[in-house]
Amino acid sequence: MSKTYKRILLKLSGEGLMGNQAFGIDENILATITESIKKVHNKSVELCIVIGGGNFYRGVNNKNKDMARSVADQAGMLATIINALFLKSAINAKGIPCEILSGLNVPQVAESYSYRRAQQLLADGYVIIFAGGTGNPYFTTDTGATLRALETNCDALFKATQVDGVYDSDPKKNRNAKRFETVSYDEVITKELKVMDMTAISMARENNLPIVVFKQESTTSLIDAIDNKGNFTIIK
Repeated sequence: MSKTYKRILLKLSGEGLMGNQAFGIDENILATITESIKKVHNKSVELCIVIGGGNFYRGVNNKNKDMARSVADQAGMLATIINALFLKSAINAKGIPCEILSGLNVPQVAESYSYRRAQQLLADGYVIIFAGGTGNPYFTTDTGATLRALETNCDALFKATQVDGVYDSDPKKNRNAKRFETVSYDEVITKELKVMDMTAISMARENNLPIVVFKQESTTSLIDAIDNKGNFTIIK
């Protein structure tokens, strides 16, 4: 059944910005994502964005035993701010008002997050990028995205991935993997389907926040998922 979305949160992975590179940002990928954001904005869908930092640094993957987990996570949160700065610049270049609200206090480059400021920016037609995670270690950007989606009363969280939905096994390794059209929060948890961390899924379940998992591959990928076109999975 088709649903009308008035406000959504888009979760992008930092790794998704790399393209075929081993590090950093592929300008072509950034341009594709920005054009897809423009299509959503032109449709008058209010848009919030959370972007990971894995193309620069992921705290959870830290292998340095001399670095505390909290310090590694802070480095990862700073990486999300780097990505947010590039994305904001690209969105602004499309003529779209965009602002960064950061969970970390970095006033020289971004405003600090506040609920009231977020609501005002959305009312004024801005795209908001939530960067710096929650500002606290031990929380992934998936969990941060779910939290921000709930705080800003989004109708759904749209998670961009490298495959067209949630599968019962890795479709890149198993050609017979089955894609779900819809799947319950409980099934994602009990089957340990690798789509988002369990804290994020549990938080979405407790607050009835639908999660739409789709493949970010073209300028129409996001708008198609919003319009109920193509392949994707809804977790609800």
